[in-house]
Amino acid sequence: MIIILVSLVAAYSCFFIYRVICVHKGQSGSLHPLLLVSLAIAVLVGLPVAGVLSNLLSGSVGGELSTFSHLWATVLPEYIGNSLLLAMIVAVLTAVLGIGTAWLVAVFNFPGKKFFEWALILPLAMPAYVVAYAYTDFLQFTGPVQSGLRALFGWQGPTYWFPQIRSVGGAGLLFAFVLYPYVYLLARNAFIERSPRMWDAARTLGAGPWQAFCQVSLPLARPAAVAGIALALMETLADYGAVAYFGVPTLTTGIYKSWYIFSDRNAAAQIAGVLLLAVMGLMLMEQKSRGRARYYAVGARSAAQLPTLLQGRQGWMATAFCALPVVLGFFAPLLILLHLLWQEEVISFSARYIDWLQNTIILGAVTALIAIAICVLMAYAARVTNSKLQAVCNRIVSMGYAIPGAVIAVGILIPLAYLDNWNAQHGVALVLSGSVIALVYAYLVRFLAVSFQTVQAGLLKITPSMDASARSLGHGLGAMLMRIHVPLLWRSVLTAGLLVFVDVVKELPATLTIRPFNFDTLAVITHQLASDERLGEAALPALTIVMIAIVPVIILARAIAAGRR
Repeated sequence: MIIILVSLVAAYSCFFIYRVICVHKGQSGSLHPLLLVSLAIAVLVGLPVAGVLSNLLSGSVGGELSTFSHLWATVLPEYIGNSLLLAMIVAVLTAVLGIGTAWLVAVFNFPGKKFFEWALILPLAMPAYVVAYAYTDFLQFTGPVQSGLRALFGWQGPTYWFPQIRSVGGAGLLFAFVLYPYVYLLARNAFIERSPRMWDAARTLGAGPWQAFCQVSLPLARPAAVAGIALALMETLADYGAVAYFGVPTLTTGIYKSWYIFSDRNAAAQIAGVLLLAVMGLMLMEQKSRGRARYYAVGARSAAQLPTLLQGRQGWMATAFCALPVVLGFFAPLLILLHLLWQEEVISFSARYIDWLQNTIILGAVTALIAIAICVLMAYAARVTNSKLQAVCNRIVSMGYAIPGAVIAVGILIPLAYLDNWNAQHGVALVLSGSVIALVYAYLVRFLAVSFQTVQAGLLKITPSMDASARSLGHGLGAMLMRIHVPLLWRSVLTAGLLVFVDVVKELPATLTIRPFNFDTLAVITHQLASDERLGEAALPALTIVMIAIVPVIILARAIAAGRR
């Protein structure tokens, strides 16, 4: 309640400034209730980011300056170096896998194409930390691969070399096979929507398939591919579970170590600030990557290009290239987890498992319901107010998905800790940090963007003439929303809620940092069991996460398959 009151005060202050500016420019600047609510929500979403940045920028204070100097002289260069190297590996591999598979599926016919059209997005259902646990068991010294090689060739102990999965390179490969679908989805749509006339003109002028791809199709798909690579890099920088399990020190693991192991809040905030600046720089690079260049696909919808048939060796090579990321990113980890579960003597759905599942479902459902209500309200406010300030609020809400969960956690815990101290000093029996309220707050900051984009896209499909007809019949804004827009938006609302629910189920860094004591979710318990090398026990909650996460992926796959018919 206190946080809501603070946000309302801050929102009204922002609106007062906005109104003064409007009056100065001779504009209206009148207050709309929906605008005030949206402004309060935007302030709440922006508070964690402001908290982290303010802590980073306050380094002129002696104690915090010495903390940052100590970090820079000891661990920060290693954290930054590993994070950059990991990002470079992921960027290159996701570009090759995502653009390559998208090009093959969009342009050519080859054995298994219809299957790969939708199967290539299956790795999205696999959280990176779950894949890390599966491959570590499969490829480690005592795993089936190395044990089989030793038995087959008679190798002894450390006398042979085998690639180390627990390394920066291993983590980069893992992230690439899990995150390439971001590039695949966006690049595939760009290739399909390109103008076939440009391709035909290039071939008529003597360009081969590879030359036409590089000079015509790839430039048209470049904005989409860059956006997909940026999404993959944001997910990479935000990950904690996989890099922590691999023992790779990155900025995210540094935040967790500083907060929990060394109990140094200032160090955690400083590292979180560096990570936030890195993500903001990545977003800026993605927006400025094209400069003033613009790529237009003239006549993209005028005619569909007939796919080129790949026969013989070329066709099977295309099949193998598309099968590689699907097998390594989804089917192989799934089979490894099933094998680990099968090796368990007793597969028990114990009371503890039911508690983990119940906590996960409740958190996901509550967050999804609140997110849907907020996003419907803000998207509707943008529709009825047509205000520039409302557009700014919506943009602030939409930026949350790009912010790593560890950064959001630190940004929330710092002000809540001060608020708890103030409550204790004034005899108020209210503890917010380390509570379910704080955890749901973190989820909303992180995942509101997912539901907002979905709801807004659905609302834009409703013609404004329906609003005018409803107003002419005497319906107010509330009646128009409930009787017209909500019934027409139910598919978009259901999709938005499902996406938020699945993201909450998979989220690890924020949950691990903010959750109350003795309050575990499937993601947290999977990480804890795997960290204790109890991979067999971790298989059941990990598979449960995958089964939940695969639901929206199947829905998306069916939409892709239906779109090609």
